[in-house]
Amino acid sequence: MKREVKKESSKKQVVIPLSDRVLVRPLSKEEVEKKSKSGILVPDEINKEKSEQGTVVAVGPGKWNEDGEERIPMTVKVGDRVIFSGYGFDEIKLEGEEYYMISEGNILAIIN
Repeated sequence: MKREVKKESSKKQVVIPLSDRVLVRPLSKEEVEKKSKSGILVPDEINKEKSEQGTVVAVGPGKWNEDGEERIPMTVKVGDRVIFSGYGFDEIKLEGEEYYMISEGNILAIIN
């Protein structure tokens, strides 16, 4: 599902994800390496039509626990490089650049 956020002024847009959502900038095929710096091998399937790796740009505050009394802290933080499910995100276009809005539950791993 594609959504485009229109810019109404010359100010840079700030996106703050809600609940346990994460804004991710997908990596280009050139940015995706076969092996991470820590030596984790990344499967070739990552290089399919859409990137399933990205860099976290913004993080929501976390979702509420079952009682609604406490927020569950987020595991990922801005700057993390992540692998995520190829089916669990919404495409968003901001200032001409494509981003994905992903629930933290659809993030499979953090690459160090």
